[in-house]
Amino acid sequence: MSISATNLQTLQDMATQVRRDILRMTHGAKSGHPGGSLGCAELFVALYFHVLRHNNRFDMDGKGEDLFFLSNGHISPVWYSTLARAGYFPLEELATFRHINSRLQGHPATHEHLEGIRIASGSLGQGLSVAIGAAQAKKMNQDSHLVYVLMGDGEQQEGQIWEAAMYAPHHQVDNLIALIDVNNRQIDGDVDQVMNLRSLEQKYRSFGWNVLNTDGNHLEDLILSLEEAAGLCGKGQPTLILMKTEMGQGVDFMMGTHKWHGVAPNDEQLQTALAQLPSTLTDY
Repeated sequence: MSISATNLQTLQDMATQVRRDILRMTHGAKSGHPGGSLGCAELFVALYFHVLRHNNRFDMDGKGEDLFFLSNGHISPVWYSTLARAGYFPLEELATFRHINSRLQGHPATHEHLEGIRIASGSLGQGLSVAIGAAQAKKMNQDSHLVYVLMGDGEQQEGQIWEAAMYAPHHQVDNLIALIDVNNRQIDGDVDQVMNLRSLEQKYRSFGWNVLNTDGNHLEDLILSLEEAAGLCGKGQPTLILMKTEMGQGVDFMMGTHKWHGVAPNDEQLQTALAQLPSTLTDY
């Protein structure tokens, strides 16, 4: 799937607008997790507007389409924005983020039947296991589509991750593409200081995964890595993409620190941030 300069610019424009949505949603709720959401805007836009073979006429089974699962569910703002802009639910619903009786809860949930969401997430460590099960179900159903899952790097401190990481290569779950958002930040500080993960690449390779590295804030590099990962599917091994990002990407005062992991901008901070993200698209 080659991409033209025009299409690349269209995707970048969408990523900028998604960042504006994230800031406005968290500001409106006076809560939420803008930092990691801002860092993953390119990924979600690349997936939903270029890579995934998906259908916004949503059903829970997801037969005959690629599936995406979000394990680090606290970055729900970036997912909600992308889903709305991809046509899954009305854009205006973004204004209800984290409000009473809203379908857009702080962490994604399924009981309100929000289009695009197949599992509740936010209790960290579970998404990889779910994605493996979905990938195996696709194999049983002779469905050639792929399953994608995003995890956080701090999330790799969870034990269930490593059970799943061993299981997938052993059972040749080769229709699975996992990604880790490597921003080296979590709520309590730098990941290396909270609990040093050492080399994730060496760990996953030792279990039998293909491992790719990419710049998650560079759209073209990211898309090329996603395409390379898809090309590795069907060859007996699951694939992992280590995606280097910057928490708070696009907003200068939010970058380079863990402090915006779970803090919403105030009125003045919102206006300063939005001024750094001019968009040709329309705010909700």
